[in-house]
Amino acid sequence: MIRPFALELAQPLETARGTIDERRGFLFAREGGLGEATPLPGWTEPYETCERALDAADDADNWHDALDACEDAPAARHAVSLAQLDSEARDANVSLAEYLAEDSAESVPVNATVGDGSPAETAAEARRAAETGFETVKVKVGARSVEEDVERLQRVRETTDATLRADANGAWTREQAREAFGAFADIGVEYVEQPLSADDLAGHRDLRGGGVGVALDESLTEHTLADVLDAADYVVLKPMALGGVDRALDAASDAREAGVEPVVTTTVDAVVARTAAVHLAAAIPDVPACGLATADRLAADLAADPTPVEKRPDSRA
Repeated sequence: MIRPFALELAQPLETARGTIDERRGFLFAREGGLGEATPLPGWTEPYETCERALDAADDADNWHDALDACEDAPAARHAVSLAQLDSEARDANVSLAEYLAEDSAESVPVNATVGDGSPAETAAEARRAAETGFETVKVKVGARSVEEDVERLQRVRETTDATLRADANGAWTREQAREAFGAFADIGVEYVEQPLSADDLAGHRDLRGGGVGVALDESLTEHTLADVLDAADYVVLKPMALGGVDRALDAASDAREAGVEPVVTTTVDAVVARTAAVHLAAAIPDVPACGLATADRLAADLAADPTPVEKRPDSRA
């Protein structure tokens, strides 16, 4: 069974391919399992290609053939592979996290994301996030000068002792990145996500070792995982873009073997895929704070969120 859906975003999403006002996708059900395909331009196949792949998977006689039908369509494969995992986990009477790993965690840490704004606005938003219980705050950078972004992060550091991250979305030149990394090391920024363009692995490799980690995200759309791991301290794994929770878990294992920390995030998915990403993170031992607190980016969802962000007694969100 295939069911299309469209969900409006609470605020427009700016991507390399333009502005997105809604997330369109499909629910895929088979043998009691449920999966979600929510393609995102620049990360996965187009909507129409996803639909054709899911139609072929729906007509397949078995799981193997259904997955083969989606081999070149990562969002579609995410839906089919998730439906299979969900079906098998239900048959085993365990949660998806327990099905993926025997020692899965009961909760996972997540980060808050603070958008572009003045130093005062950035600090105020970071403070609100910390007071809510987030122990890790990621600040969007790169839209302003390096000097302005340094001032913004300094103000955040004066406001909270939360772990700080920055996300440049590939906006900097090598010279700007070196300048930012030098200042961010003094501020205590844990890592910068995608400081340079996705294709510049050599530049990212040269930034490592200076006290601020390099986290690669968009580079996974341009290079193999092995090449990305050679240039990163952290790798940001999006199950929808990788073609499924199963492949993301394998990628996390490969990252750990290479001495790189895996971080799980979403592509602003609906509740089915977002919940699966939480279970994936719970299956990765001692996973760092992940980018899974994305439900509020949707104006409405397909169902109530079974894995909401909440403040723990130890203040971990």
